[in-house]
Amino acid sequence: MYTQPDASRSGLQAHSGAPPSSALSLRSLSKRYGSITALDSFSHDFAPAQVHALIGKNGSGKSTFIKLLAGAIQPTSGQIGVGGNTVDFGNPQDALRAGIATVFQELSLIRELSVAENIYLGRLPTTRAGGRVDWAATHRQASALLESMGLDIDPATPVRRLSVGQQQVVEIVKAMSNEPDILLLDEPTSALASSEVDHLFQVMRRLRSQGVTMIYISHRLAELEMIADTVTVIRDSRHIGSVPITEAKPKVILDMMFGETEFARRTSAPCRSRHTVLSVEHVSLPPKLHDVSFTLHKGEVLGIAGMLGSGRTELLRAIYGLLPSASGSIVLNGQPVKNPTPQKMKALGLGYTSENRKEDGLVQFASIRDNLCLAGLRRIAPKGWISRKIEQPFVDKNIRDLHIKVSSADKPVSSLSGGNQQKVVIGNWLNAGPTVLLFDEPSRGVDVAAKQQIFQIIWEQAERGLSSIVVSTELEELLEVCDRILVLRDGRIQCELDPSTTDAKALYAACMEK
Repeated sequence: MYTQPDASRSGLQAHSGAPPSSALSLRSLSKRYGSITALDSFSHDFAPAQVHALIGKNGSGKSTFIKLLAGAIQPTSGQIGVGGNTVDFGNPQDALRAGIATVFQELSLIRELSVAENIYLGRLPTTRAGGRVDWAATHRQASALLESMGLDIDPATPVRRLSVGQQQVVEIVKAMSNEPDILLLDEPTSALASSEVDHLFQVMRRLRSQGVTMIYISHRLAELEMIADTVTVIRDSRHIGSVPITEAKPKVILDMMFGETEFARRTSAPCRSRHTVLSVEHVSLPPKLHDVSFTLHKGEVLGIAGMLGSGRTELLRAIYGLLPSASGSIVLNGQPVKNPTPQKMKALGLGYTSENRKEDGLVQFASIRDNLCLAGLRRIAPKGWISRKIEQPFVDKNIRDLHIKVSSADKPVSSLSGGNQQKVVIGNWLNAGPTVLLFDEPSRGVDVAAKQQIFQIIWEQAERGLSSIVVSTELEELLEVCDRILVLRDGRIQCELDPSTTDAKALYAACMEK
């Protein structure tokens, strides 16, 4: 499918190298950022015309691996071999020319354009005379490509009219329009319903039969036997091993993912209160949430564990009233809430810290002072008049109690580090005087020291009676910070776990298994 281009034109450097039986050969591939090693001496041969599942816990190095092969970043050392030739990628175009196409986790389609326009975006066929877009050829080529993959999609259809599953396969068609030998798929099923997963796998099987080699990142162990030929595990940025799918039992994979690692735990006593402050009953938002029910007690830190696409963020947003289409009932501080909205929930004592603090949690151009006081304006200035004198005690208390490192509260919040910005988000909500606070990825993008400080804030507030729900991609963190953990999988609460008797391996297994 792919012919090695002239190295002088493409920016590739061709050398003799990888074994011919290998579609992709990696030798001591490493990526370092200063003292941080994101990928460490990864060596492995990927056989052609197979689906190779790549498995690893969060932060293991999977994303770095994909970015290196996609040409998005360059290795610090090591070699990449494609089809028997060693190649150097200076950019994603080099990777495409070498026969590697990537479908990233976040869809890149433009919703208002048609399927055909998205497939050939930036390289639409043109007429010989005048160089205008040849729309007939565009739709004809797109139709042939869609048909070759067994897809019944009109290429003239705007992408916005397609389901998420259809959009995902269009992303694959777009990647395959470059006629790659190797296709990288980063969590392609994370946002799909089971019927859409089946359709996606049909497309992948067809591509495999056509000789395409696929590297498929997934956290869903139950899917592997349906589509994968081999399973490769990466742990702590290193290649741990690869096994054929016939040997890839869940215990084998989890042992490879975790080894003998021990994780820190919360040492303070768990919450013993039985006083219910929040009751969620039968909340549904198909296809993301299905009949979710649970209670939260006073002073409790409740964790919601789940892999990407499990419905964690949607659950918090539904409780806070950001997804008004959700059904079910919510009782907050003894008061039933019909048709929750952020205004209603905030007035009843519920706060919400978004996973995207830069866009949803902070006003970047505003001062640290202003950002600390926005959510609590009604409490700080109940008569509607605000001044620095009125704000100062609240600002001072936040900076002191939350250990926010700042030379002046009048500087823009954008001048702070990620950890200190996250503390400002928390302080802002604490100034509103909530009884319940929802934390969506509270430690995302902060260093280890800042994470521990954020956890300490959550524990201290719990001792003062604040109830919290914590969602974290880093499942080990939930074991450290929470009193109780609910496992959310495929939009449903599957089980409840006690952090004092559960290890990380068991928690991951509960989140990943069917």
